[in-house]
Amino acid sequence: MRLYSGSSKEFISDVYTNQIASKLVLAYEDYYGHQAGNSEVTSWTNSLQFLQNLVEYNQLLDDHVVLEHELPYSTKRIDCLLFGQTPTGDDNVVVIELKQWMEVEDCEVEGNVVTFTGQAMRMVAHPSAQVRGYHYLLKDFVKLFEENPQVNLSSCTYCHNYPKASDSILLSAKFNDLTSKFPVFTKDDFESIGSYLKSRLSGGQGLQLFNRFVTSPIAPSKKLMDHTKHMISGQHVFNLIDEQIVANNTIIDQAKKSVHEEGKTVIIVRGGPGTGKSVIALNAVAELLSKGVTVFHATGSSAFTNTIRKIVGARAAAFFKFFNSFPTHKPNSINVLICDEAHRIRTTSNSRYTPKSSRSNLPQIEELINIAKVSVFFIDDYQIVRPEEIGSSQLIRDAAFLYGAKIYDFELNTQFRCSGSDGYLNWIDTILGIRDTPNQILTTSEKMEFKIFDDPKSLYAAIKDKNDSKPNSARLVAGFCWPWSNPKSDGTLVNDVKIGNFEMPWEGRDGFKLAPGIPEWKYWAFDPNGVNQIGCIYTIQGFEFDYVGVIFGKDLIWNPEAKTWIANRSESEDPQVTRKSSDAEFASYVRNVYRVLFTRGMKGCYVYFLDETTKQYFKERMNGGLNS
Repeated sequence: MRLYSGSSKEFISDVYTNQIASKLVLAYEDYYGHQAGNSEVTSWTNSLQFLQNLVEYNQLLDDHVVLEHELPYSTKRIDCLLFGQTPTGDDNVVVIELKQWMEVEDCEVEGNVVTFTGQAMRMVAHPSAQVRGYHYLLKDFVKLFEENPQVNLSSCTYCHNYPKASDSILLSAKFNDLTSKFPVFTKDDFESIGSYLKSRLSGGQGLQLFNRFVTSPIAPSKKLMDHTKHMISGQHVFNLIDEQIVANNTIIDQAKKSVHEEGKTVIIVRGGPGTGKSVIALNAVAELLSKGVTVFHATGSSAFTNTIRKIVGARAAAFFKFFNSFPTHKPNSINVLICDEAHRIRTTSNSRYTPKSSRSNLPQIEELINIAKVSVFFIDDYQIVRPEEIGSSQLIRDAAFLYGAKIYDFELNTQFRCSGSDGYLNWIDTILGIRDTPNQILTTSEKMEFKIFDDPKSLYAAIKDKNDSKPNSARLVAGFCWPWSNPKSDGTLVNDVKIGNFEMPWEGRDGFKLAPGIPEWKYWAFDPNGVNQIGCIYTIQGFEFDYVGVIFGKDLIWNPEAKTWIANRSESEDPQVTRKSSDAEFASYVRNVYRVLFTRGMKGCYVYFLDETTKQYFKERMNGGLNS
């Protein structure tokens, strides 16, 4: 998706006639279904005249201009792409990020800078780091850049209001490695950026290259678990962008300083489904291990941690632990503790299996902060799904305050799951009554495929078909509305989930010998045979697939007369929730459960509803039923 596309001459004319911002505004509203923000419209009005000057002055009149191009599997947009050829006929695409920055200050966090943006001075990524992320996302996902003859990609930043000076922070020596590959041009570099563009684009022929670009296949998303082993072995796999870079730089910077400084640092990284929390966490682990820093990764999820351990192998597995692994550790004995899925932090680390010598009187959150010089918490405040899990951003802040820790707080907004559809995620939150958003209706413009099935057999057939065409790309999950039986004496599973003439088993339970080919529940998301069982919230939380099929039970049904959700404790078979929660808490947990299930897919979510009224409610909120 792009908000504007036209020849160089068309672009120049649209700027001259003051039509460019209006065209972007109309395209934005048509695609996103709501108005563009004032600050964004102002930036288009102010910055694009500088781009027009570059294109016209340097006679790049046979090129093609694209504005606000959405990155693959993301809602993040590149400011400008220019398409053309060198004078000798080599194809080139140039990425230009336009910045209105007038001044930039140095930052205490290595790799970041401070500038006025969003009506305040904020810590942000160096623009060369930002454009590097965009550059490699295009290289990694757009097949055009793998073709022969080669299509070259260049990326730069144009800070058209920023003065060049001997003490310029953006151009300081510490950023030389970045700026040498992804240059920053200032207001005083008009001739330099002109030469940069002419050397790549003055041969014209931009339309032909643009047509190849827009018809080029987009490669599948890189799934986290497929690449975890490479990340931990130090290979560069995922490219971070924007606020991800800022958070990652802060983690690495504070880890370096922790070796020499007293005091504690707590870093909170908040983000919804698919915003890259676990990607940043694992990238940071890999980078810190390569630097010889004592770092551990911990979660409260047996499935997630055990799957990572299995992938990375025995030697690296020692760096991946659980939140309750540290009660006997001494204060500050770890340089960096990275706590992923921090919403799963519990009241204490004690359980019935904890030896008396290992029991701790500290709350688990304090225990985690106590043992590390730098503790990092990746959290989604809307993913708490059981009573004993109490992790929240406020809980972490309060505990950090008790220890006098320096606190950094980041929010990740760009998400890469659900086909990069923020509108879909907002709609899910709205329709489930978790929070109110502008997305009351799921429109046909959303890239995420959401499809309702009339029977569970056809739902499973669709998921099985997706998984057969691409192994380990799809899974069937359900609300916890059926009992979970022990395996039979021969190790086969009981078909607990029964709906009419459809029946399937849950995942295989721990502590039992399972028949060959049946994975234990903790490996269900990773084992290829997992497609033959239905997963629940505890096996899929933290994982992602191309497609997810959801059986929506009767533990949550829509009441059209009262216009509210009714949570039915009697329909739940989850003892962890039903025995230990109030009615209000149960309703919150079950909403969060379905939010998690609906957001595990990167490309599509297929659903079967046991309750007909709930099914109709969803259909009514899908463009009046047009998508059903």
